[in-house]
Amino acid sequence: MWIKQLSKACAAFLTLGVLSAPVYAEDLLERVKKSGELVVGTEMQFAPFDFHENGKQTGFNKELFEVVGKRIGVKVRFLDLPWPSVLPGLDSKKFDMGGGPILVTKARKERYAFTLPIADGSVALLKSAKNKDLQKSEDIAGFAVGGGKGSAQLEQLKDFVATLDKPVDVREYIDNNQAYADIVSGRLVAVANSITNIAYVAKQRPNVFEVVQPPFGKKVYFAYFMRKDEDSRSLLNAFNEALQAMHADGSLAALQTKWFGMEMDVPSDEFEPAV
Repeated sequence: MWIKQLSKACAAFLTLGVLSAPVYAEDLLERVKKSGELVVGTEMQFAPFDFHENGKQTGFNKELFEVVGKRIGVKVRFLDLPWPSVLPGLDSKKFDMGGGPILVTKARKERYAFTLPIADGSVALLKSAKNKDLQKSEDIAGFAVGGGKGSAQLEQLKDFVATLDKPVDVREYIDNNQAYADIVSGRLVAVANSITNIAYVAKQRPNVFEVVQPPFGKKVYFAYFMRKDEDSRSLLNAFNEALQAMHADGSLAALQTKWFGMEMDVPSDEFEPAV
């Protein structure tokens, strides 16, 4: 009798174990590979990273993601969105990752998982190619300099000029193109912006503009971003492995030179943001 009772108890236990066993769920990388498509949310008005030329997407992002997609084994589909909707769209899982890219900061790392950096985002100065007196950032002392209204770059510019021995007339611009035009007209001696952006401007018009080296701002980097959850970890690791391979074979440096006009020294491993 006790043998039958024991057998029933064992059967019940095994049944309960089967019913309560955790169901295996695919992670994001597995779902991306199964679908054959990595979906990236971005705004295509951010040259040289993402923009349209003759009605077609072009830029650094398109070429880099093509390389990464091939290494992972998937195609990449970009969603062109207004920038204010990119982060909420990522949070609500409307796409797999964000392709901005954006600057990596300590505060942002609290909320999002970032890939390895792909470009230097430190603040530097754009000047007229004809201006031979402005050889280093400190040479703006006593002159007028522009920056983007409400931007992090403008705040770093203000902090920097406060350390100089002569006052600087800091002018705020809503439109960077207008600020760059004021360099040409002589209203400004320089404009402060992320080195990636102004390096692209100088590359497009080398006879008009030059970048003042080295950058004066804190060392910050541009990177792509994902949701900060276990589901996304596998995709993040695969993306970073592809970036490390691009570091090793020189293809990342080649893309930087093509789109920014210079090779950039960016970390190929985990790092702590300076800001």
